[in-house]
Amino acid sequence: MAGKTETATRATRAEAAKQLTRADRVAKGKDARGYAPLESHAEFKPDRGRNPVGQLLEQAKSRVPELVPIRHGRMLVSPFTYYRGAALPMAADLATTPTSGLRVQLCGDAHLSNFGAFASPSRRLVFDVNDFDETLPGPFEWDVKRLAASLAVAGRDNGFAGKDRRQIELAATESYRTAMRAFAEQPFMDVWYAHLDVDDAIAEFRSQLKAKRVKLTEKMVAKARSSDSMKALSKLTTEVDGQRRIVSEPPLIQPVEEIFPNARAEEIYDQIREVLEKYRRTLQSDRRHMVEYFTLIQLARKVVGVGSVGTRAWIVLMEGGDGTEPLFLQAKEAQPSVLAPYCGRSQYRNQGERVVAGQHLMQAEGDIFLGWTHLTGPDGVDRDYYVRQLKDWKLSVPIEQMIPSGMKVYARMCGWTLARAHARSGDRVALAAYLGGSAKFDNAIADFAETYADQNERDHATLQAAVDAGKVRATTGL
Repeated sequence: MAGKTETATRATRAEAAKQLTRADRVAKGKDARGYAPLESHAEFKPDRGRNPVGQLLEQAKSRVPELVPIRHGRMLVSPFTYYRGAALPMAADLATTPTSGLRVQLCGDAHLSNFGAFASPSRRLVFDVNDFDETLPGPFEWDVKRLAASLAVAGRDNGFAGKDRRQIELAATESYRTAMRAFAEQPFMDVWYAHLDVDDAIAEFRSQLKAKRVKLTEKMVAKARSSDSMKALSKLTTEVDGQRRIVSEPPLIQPVEEIFPNARAEEIYDQIREVLEKYRRTLQSDRRHMVEYFTLIQLARKVVGVGSVGTRAWIVLMEGGDGTEPLFLQAKEAQPSVLAPYCGRSQYRNQGERVVAGQHLMQAEGDIFLGWTHLTGPDGVDRDYYVRQLKDWKLSVPIEQMIPSGMKVYARMCGWTLARAHARSGDRVALAAYLGGSAKFDNAIADFAETYADQNERDHATLQAAVDAGKVRATTGL
């Protein structure tokens, strides 16, 4: 009985601690400046013992060995592609920087290519964070720094002048800060429902872009609306003996039968059906009913992205009804977040559930097929996965084609979106009070972004040197 009473007392205290007055929350934010003054966010001094290549090689041990060289090859393409794959080294670097103590649900990998557009359940094209492999609670400024530094790195790759890059970095951070201050004045439910509609965004920023750029954007939006399971069917499958089969393009796309040629196909698919049933049980009832309409046809491994290469990512071809209605799902391996050594272990035992919970918390409108599952592989190793729809109006802006004015607009969209995501999980009033009304935070983050871009270039060169010396294997051109 004493144990239950003690637990109840702790719960009551925890609940009371949450019910701070607005004045208390403002004071909490301002007090955080004592731990990390706004200007201190400009600081970054590389740790003498840092070893980014060693961290990447250690991370590779849990990945598919034959795919790891592809990851390294993709990271070598440019400093920006290196940055995309180097979330782990940067997490270690961020852990050495000043922190405010104001925690939110972090994306964990908030570079500008991990924002994009997709279809909402109401069939509107919305803009949001779209990658949550590393999501975990942690210091809010880590996401802001990862975003700002990505803008600096991408701007350099695109040949932008230093003055233009500075304006882009400031645009992102100012947008984050002013959005957070606006959210602090709004009812929490208004914040929860806030989202960025792509058509509305185009209308808002139309005057800041040249007519040619507006037309290109509208063309990309129109193309995104045709990017669905039917398009994936034509691109990823071929007809064999009257049946749709996933194409074989090793090592980037390989049907499961080719990966495990010595196993009986019937046994493989029996196991897959069992795994899909576990996944269905993680969905809410109406969506579980919808998935049950579709029948499993085939499974294949597909190499995706840059940082994710080597993790086990599967595409699942399903058909509904009379076989004319395809559905492509993606089951992606979820490993512990790169933030875990620095922010603490996840409360979720299943890493797929960690990803899904973080996505639900950060996104305004999410994938209706989002769920998680667990699988014991042919090698006897237990692995966690999260599942989502493969194609549903997905739109990723080609960063390498951006000009400064376009990236500045895009940076503002990313900044607002990240603030909205953080305002849902963190104390938006305390965050707003910490950030303040001046541009001190903006300038400090912009300073950090350029300093870290310098470090990123050195790290990219270090990886190239390791490959040249034969210490790291890399496969280019894939």
